[in-house]
Amino acid sequence: MASIKANGIEIEYEEFGDKSNPTLLLVMGLGMQMVGWPQDFCEMIAAKDFHVIRYDNRDTGLSTHFHDAGMPDMMAIGAALMTGKKPNSSYYLNDMGHDAAGLLDALDIEHAHVVGASMGGMIVQDLAINHSHRLLSMTSIMSTTGRQGLPQATPEAMNVLMSRPEGDDEETLLAHAYKSQQTISGSKYPPIEEDVHARTKESMARNVDPAGIARQMAAIVASGDRVADLANVDTPTLVIHGTEDPLVPVSGGEDTAKCIPNAKLELIEGWGHTMPRVLWQPIADMITDHAATA
Repeated sequence: MASIKANGIEIEYEEFGDKSNPTLLLVMGLGMQMVGWPQDFCEMIAAKDFHVIRYDNRDTGLSTHFHDAGMPDMMAIGAALMTGKKPNSSYYLNDMGHDAAGLLDALDIEHAHVVGASMGGMIVQDLAINHSHRLLSMTSIMSTTGRQGLPQATPEAMNVLMSRPEGDDEETLLAHAYKSQQTISGSKYPPIEEDVHARTKESMARNVDPAGIARQMAAIVASGDRVADLANVDTPTLVIHGTEDPLVPVSGGEDTAKCIPNAKLELIEGWGHTMPRVLWQPIADMITDHAATA
């Protein structure tokens, strides 16, 4: 892993595969570090003749954290949206899109395939809107357009998203992570406790920043929807979504595919809002097949 200055901040990143191959940039979701893209998954993609990059978004992992901004005022953000005003936020999704483009600049990469999961899907949608000339293809996974009126997360999934563990010892954190994964997994892909614990320990060893997660959530809410702008996207797009996603319901993926001209939609029956080991290879194959034909 390495760190580089990009878009005015430090970004931690890691590369896999031959740098002479086409680049494929992986963008993770809310509060998730780059290790949310498992190393084996990255190597599966690299094995298909891609140069793979994963990185920590701002306010996660070992990239720059905006500690001075403190906790966001979500009530004020909501009130501004209700009155049609642009909410004040430490940063917005398009700033995170600029981070991704800045990372490519810093690494002297002119064009790339981009793949984002959950909030990462929102970020790569922003890339397709504001940096389309840099994109060879886009894959948006378990994400949404942000359109008002779409079905929302289930109460149980929302509670997982917003709740904090009752303690900060390792046993409590691991139990909370596993319970969370059980809540947001689909019926066909229940979590494997050993895998959840291993990924949680890896993240804990790098960084834990609840306020950073809150600032990312504020950026999502304050940025509004991308519906109108997505209608003008001409980047070859693949949308992947689970039919049993309780956090970002499948309607979010369907709306994304509907908004982007000529987008292809792949639905996985019984899948929720996780990255289970059994789906790594199928999802890697979907991504690489799409990128290879874009």
